[in-house]
Amino acid sequence: MNDNNVLKFERRKPEPENKPKAPGPKKGLIWLAVVAVIALVWAYYQFLAPQAL
Repeated sequence: MNDNNVLKFERRKPEPENKPKAPGPKKGLIWLAVVAVIALVWAYYQFLAPQAL
C-alpha cells in the first residue's frame, strides 16, 4: 500500500521560551550621561553662575 497521500498528524514540538534580554550597556551609558549633564548644569548654577540670574 502506498502512503504518499496520507496525512500524518504529529504533535508539535514545544517552542523554547524567549526570555527578555537584559538591557545592554549602551542604554545604561545613555542614562549615565543624562544624569551627568543634569548634575553639571546644577553645579554650574549653584557655584559658578552670577548671582543676578
